[in-house]
Amino acid sequence: MTTTTCGLVLAGGLARRMGGGDKSLRLLAGRPILAHVVDRMRGQCDDLLLSANGDPTRFAAFGLPVVADTVPGFAGPLAGILAGVDWLAEHRPDTAWLLSVAADTPFIPRDLAPRLHEARAAAGLPLACAASAGQAHHAIGLWPVSLREDLRRTLAAGERKLGRWTQAHGVAVAEWAVEPLDPFFNVNTPEDLREAERLAELAS
Repeated sequence: MTTTTCGLVLAGGLARRMGGGDKSLRLLAGRPILAHVVDRMRGQCDDLLLSANGDPTRFAAFGLPVVADTVPGFAGPLAGILAGVDWLAEHRPDTAWLLSVAADTPFIPRDLAPRLHEARAAAGLPLACAASAGQAHHAIGLWPVSLREDLRRTLAAGERKLGRWTQAHGVAVAEWAVEPLDPFFNVNTPEDLREAERLAELAS
């Protein structure tokens, strides 16, 4: 890769619609949903992290550094992204970009990183996020480590909405087709998991 990018899988959700627990560890096509995400991210990132709170040993089988939120309470994906860029600043100071994805999106496109970099470079903007079917997916995007102190101040002020923060700085959008399947399909409910089993046969 020409641009050093670390992937961050956001696995800090409460999974209320799945009955609680770690929905990323539910099985899809015989493997945890998280395993599908990790496989698709490895080929396009220089490093890979997992954002999760609680006991990190439940993810030990994946062999990834697990970073916990430093913002108290359940502050959402912005807090996970801050934890990720803080980890990079300490452990990988030469890495300029964090690429975040949700842990419940097993069909993440394999060209996510290069296409998001192309979009933000073409637009001359510091941020980029993915979109499909006309809908922006704010949690699936590129974050420059250089904005981490601004993000910290924003969270300290009580902001929790990804879209508001990205719009304030300027965010490019890269659109993906939804045929034969939406690559950003996410598993929120048991019904979604059954649909994902069907879609897994179409994924490449």
